[in-house]
Amino acid sequence: MSILRPTGRPRTLTDPASPAVETQVPEPPPPVPPITLPGAPAADREAELTRLFGLHFTGLLRLAVLLGADDAEDIVSEAFCELHRRWNKLRTADAALPYLRSVVCNLTRMRLRHLQVVRKHTSFSTDLEHSAESVALLRDDQKALIEALRQLSARQREALVLRYWLGLRESDIAAAMGISCGAVKAHTNRGMATLTEIMKERR
Repeated sequence: MSILRPTGRPRTLTDPASPAVETQVPEPPPPVPPITLPGAPAADREAELTRLFGLHFTGLLRLAVLLGADDAEDIVSEAFCELHRRWNKLRTADAALPYLRSVVCNLTRMRLRHLQVVRKHTSFSTDLEHSAESVALLRDDQKALIEALRQLSARQREALVLRYWLGLRESDIAAAMGISCGAVKAHTNRGMATLTEIMKERR
């Protein structure tokens, strides 16, 4: 008959007929803690979002303005709200800033499309009213260049701003715009050619 030996060591079942043969009874595995990406509790998430807001709000605001947004502050604020909602879906914390850029690009593009539809059905002036902060940002940059950028397609404008203002790599631009690297090259080349012609005409 097998004898159960309750000791502090791993329990074994010993066969008296074969005392040299012992069978280990495995201990239950420890519970696996839940994984939340990017690996921070809610309190840390709030702290990281606050840090990102302080570091990158102005830069993202300028990005939205350069892309042609009328309501740059609203777009950037909405981007941070979207990041807050989707924080646990990020692969890593380093993905937060690229995600914010992508949302700013998408929201700006959607706003501009909406404005184009509205203008077709209304008679109001195309001279857009900018918020005080947006106007200040425009004055910091070359107004002629800003106006020239507005004449490009949304994709060409995004490619040029992300490439030459933010200095992003083609792969990062492709991720922000949601297109392939080949498409990024095409939009950049066409946008630069068009922008050069527009600037020449202004001289």
